[in-house]
Amino acid sequence: MRHRSGTHPPSRLRRSRTIAAFSAAAVVGTLVPLLVMAAPAGAANVGAGSYTETLPAGAALPSACGDLATNPRRHMTANAPAGPVPTNDWWSSLVYKRLDCSFSDNLMAHPFSFDTVAGGLGVDYSTTPTITGTPTTVGEYHFQYGADFTLGVTGLNAATSQVDGWTDWTVSPYWNDGSRTLRTTIGHGSPFVYARVTGGDARLSFGSAPSVWLNSGSRVGFRVDGHDYVAYAPSGASWSVSGSAITSTLAGRGYFTVAVLPGTSSDSARASLADSYGQVAHNHITGTKVTWNYDESASMVRSTYAFTTQAMEGSGSGTVVALYPHQWQALGGGSPIAQTYISPRGPMKILVGTSSFTTNMRYNGVLPEVPAVGITGGDLTTLNGFLDQAAQGDPLAGFNNDTYWTGKGLGRAARIAEIADQINRTDVRDKMLAAIKSRLTDWFTASQGKSQKLFYYDRNWGTLIGYPASYGSDTDLNDHHFHYGYYIAAAATLAKFDPTWASNAQYGGMVDLLIRDANNYDRGDNRFPFLRDFDIFAGHDWASGHGAFFAGNNQESSSEGQNFANALIQWGQATGNTTIRDAGLYLYTTQASAIQNYWFDPNDQVFPAGFEHSTVGMVWGDGGAYATWFTADPEKIHGINMLPITGGSLYMGHNPAYIDRNVQEIQRNSGSTTPRSWADIIWSFQALSNADAALAAFRSTNYVPEEGESKAHTFHWLRNLASLGRVDTSVTANTPLHAVFTKNGAKTYVATNLGRTDLTVRFSDGRTLVVAPGKTATTGAHTWSGGNAVPGNPPTTTTTTTTTRPPTTTTTTTQPPVTTSVLKLISPGTLSATNGTGARQDTIASAGGVNRDGTPTNARVYTACGITGTYDASKSTRFALHVDSGTSVANGVQVRVSYDTTGSGSYSRTETYRYFATDPVSGWENYTQAAGLRSQTGGFANLNRGCVKVEVWSAIGNGTTNLRTSATAAEGSQSTVEIPFTVRG
Repeated sequence: MRHRSGTHPPSRLRRSRTIAAFSAAAVVGTLVPLLVMAAPAGAANVGAGSYTETLPAGAALPSACGDLATNPRRHMTANAPAGPVPTNDWWSSLVYKRLDCSFSDNLMAHPFSFDTVAGGLGVDYSTTPTITGTPTTVGEYHFQYGADFTLGVTGLNAATSQVDGWTDWTVSPYWNDGSRTLRTTIGHGSPFVYARVTGGDARLSFGSAPSVWLNSGSRVGFRVDGHDYVAYAPSGASWSVSGSAITSTLAGRGYFTVAVLPGTSSDSARASLADSYGQVAHNHITGTKVTWNYDESASMVRSTYAFTTQAMEGSGSGTVVALYPHQWQALGGGSPIAQTYISPRGPMKILVGTSSFTTNMRYNGVLPEVPAVGITGGDLTTLNGFLDQAAQGDPLAGFNNDTYWTGKGLGRAARIAEIADQINRTDVRDKMLAAIKSRLTDWFTASQGKSQKLFYYDRNWGTLIGYPASYGSDTDLNDHHFHYGYYIAAAATLAKFDPTWASNAQYGGMVDLLIRDANNYDRGDNRFPFLRDFDIFAGHDWASGHGAFFAGNNQESSSEGQNFANALIQWGQATGNTTIRDAGLYLYTTQASAIQNYWFDPNDQVFPAGFEHSTVGMVWGDGGAYATWFTADPEKIHGINMLPITGGSLYMGHNPAYIDRNVQEIQRNSGSTTPRSWADIIWSFQALSNADAALAAFRSTNYVPEEGESKAHTFHWLRNLASLGRVDTSVTANTPLHAVFTKNGAKTYVATNLGRTDLTVRFSDGRTLVVAPGKTATTGAHTWSGGNAVPGNPPTTTTTTTTTRPPTTTTTTTQPPVTTSVLKLISPGTLSATNGTGARQDTIASAGGVNRDGTPTNARVYTACGITGTYDASKSTRFALHVDSGTSVANGVQVRVSYDTTGSGSYSRTETYRYFATDPVSGWENYTQAAGLRSQTGGFANLNRGCVKVEVWSAIGNGTTNLRTSATAAEGSQSTVEIPFTVRG
């Protein structure tokens, strides 16, 4: 999240309260050698780059209670693992004490939530949300912590809580008051609290007397606030219930376990659960670990989450684990029981007696950028104009020099470089690459005496901080994945054209350090915590380093988290580092599922009833908020989880119906059909469902680009998606850089090859695509684009071979032969390749107050025949009809376009578009295909002296409508239809 203080354009504040931490995930990578030559005093060289180990003058360090800035292990015991301190986790406030200098803030593990107090561990299972706000304003939902009881030792009165250990998704808080000790182990997905005590009896303290429903031998079952718990003491021990406390001597054995049970419908079911949980209750979890594997042939990321247990009694193994939706939706085996837990992330399904589980997550690909399949003719001229604008002056001018805004500038330059390369604008491409190279090289060099635009390694915290910092990236260790993701992504683009710069002998090692700092993929590297910013079990990043909030940790911009993950995929591919690539694939696929569930909730299973929003701007440990850290504008509440738009943004297009719903809420809550801010971000998101509408809005609106965007990139994205259609998730490929799109039933297959030899890409439906080295290939338009991305080759001077359809410049007559795909409506009933001789107004008869939606009635008909052409699956029917209903109210005009492939009189393909509601104001309005298809029949085939027919009629209303036809080129506003064929005479 980001939190602006007004140092850059005031329209863009962001991120300050987010802080994320993670435990661990698994990959084994080769440690990049760092010190390769002598360095200036206080600096460490990494290839040709360097970082400093001397704090720059005036720079701030992580700030917290007491001497924690220089002694981050102050709140750890001697048993805690050696190495760097984990930050940005759900439990970080235990060790990174910021607000409560003795204990922690609330810890949201799910199904439990916890707090640490002098008497031990506060325990709660929150099942009732608190909801604020209205459906059209900012609002939040929280499953707030409120202790059901405190788990401790009789008489315990500790001055502080400490951390005695941690694993990938568990932590062990520890209390010691000099006479008594308590050590607990708690974690994500565990319905157990494991406890070990010395110096007194185990004690469960309540605000009032609990309702005890079981007290037999070593087990006691009790209900608090409607929640059922069971405490398991060692064999031979018993529990004593007295007033507001339950105690046990534990038969002198010093350990016990408390479980929370899911809701049950009967006493017998509750008793059965108590028994089944009891079979594994004394198998204390001592370790958790994730490993992952990218199955390239199946385009699947398989992740295994394993538990290590210590049997305190007997020799058993296994535990009970509650899975989040993103996990059980991809569960690779095992049968959850019927009951579920309630959580802020929706229902958690339960596996009993397991020692591990596996998720199989389908990977639908990313691209360096969407391919240029629709940029021809006038659109090519338009894009070139935007590129000329973007190339004026310094591409990074106007951005602050802090880590976040430098990243934003680098991100914008990288996008422009990618699209300029596709259309052979090597001048613009090379200017952007030069700016990226210069700025990254500057940041990656810590020369003696330099105090700005450099990275500092803090050995105490095990972190790499860039200065100038921003949004708490120094004092709170906030947002490193957000900031550094832009650097890594820009470096990946540069690496494709300048692999020497990206080598470890030059600056590749510095890129690797940024990766390791934000999300270290190498368990053997003790300079940085493993996956700092990624919560392995929760499946997403946390933004705040300390997580010291009542609601737990939080994350605002999930899409910038995905930008980091995508950057690892792109960098790994560009440099041939499959370890980094696969780490990126794990982060990307896991978080994509988490975002769909917890930020978007398209299936209405996560957000509680009464929270009437289609998205949240930020996720909290105990809930979510329709809000941001920096504004209440709906466009930005939604848009903060969309930007930046890149070839890694395709995951947002996996549910087009949800996109429409999201955009509709923006319009409802802002009161405007046109975004008032961040229009380019909203349109780019919308284009993943309805690119025609988004493109039409772009063409007709004068807007201010979001700071990290350019009109060149937005137009390129919208125009090409208008040709490609929607992301097709039914087909995958055996290479990471791929995508499939579908429009009007026709698929376009896309793949990028960053290798040194031809790559044959196999898609899961049997299609193959041969991609040349350093290129992106597509079917359909057979477009080839992309520069020299071959590792080890020198930088390129020319790059692209583009064979998209040529611009149409013919002006021949309409009746045979027709030699252009753009046809003009000529009165009284002709489609022509040439302009008319003078503008006319053809009258469309009234619908007579009858609903004619979908049924041509008294239609104006325009035809052309004798057309020969090849169907182009990358295109679709387009039209621009200039209509005017004068002052008539509630009129709607409709169009149907039909195709007769052989001129036989039988139209085998028809497309009826949704009607266009005209306004009651005199003046021409533009009715286009952006209205969307209402229905379609038949399929396309090549035209062999075939015919095209356009029918225009009134679908609703009592008034007539005028249709402008026959205009000369000088008069303009001529009604046209463009057919999806490459036409020849």
